[in-house]
Amino acid sequence: MTKISQIFLSLLLLLAIVSCSSPLETGSIDTEEWKKDRNGCLGLRLAYVDEIKSIKNSFLGKNNQELIKTFGRPDRVELVDKSQSFFFYFLEPSSNCEGAETGKEPLKVLFRMNAINKVSEVTVTTLNP
Repeated sequence: MTKISQIFLSLLLLLAIVSCSSPLETGSIDTEEWKKDRNGCLGLRLAYVDEIKSIKNSFLGKNNQELIKTFGRPDRVELVDKSQSFFFYFLEPSSNCEGAETGKEPLKVLFRMNAINKVSEVTVTTLNP
């Protein structure tokens, strides 16, 4: 085997290891129930507010694919500039839900993603970025 072939195989193996992502540890959060509650319309996610607050720092440094695999597609994604974006997961019914309160900003989990799609901050808030 030539040196170039060895380097190529090594890079291929490294890429395969890095590209594989698995669901994150979520404590007592039932992620299947979480995924069913798109935009917080069913109110199921509210039961996990305290758990999210207690484990939020464990998500720092994780990548966007791990978040999606764990919590499902974000309810909303906001690109702030080329170097950061936010993943929104609503805990209370958002404006996309039928019968949601208008004028009141819902409680949500915000995952701030840096330029290389790693979580740099996790916040539970009613404020928008």
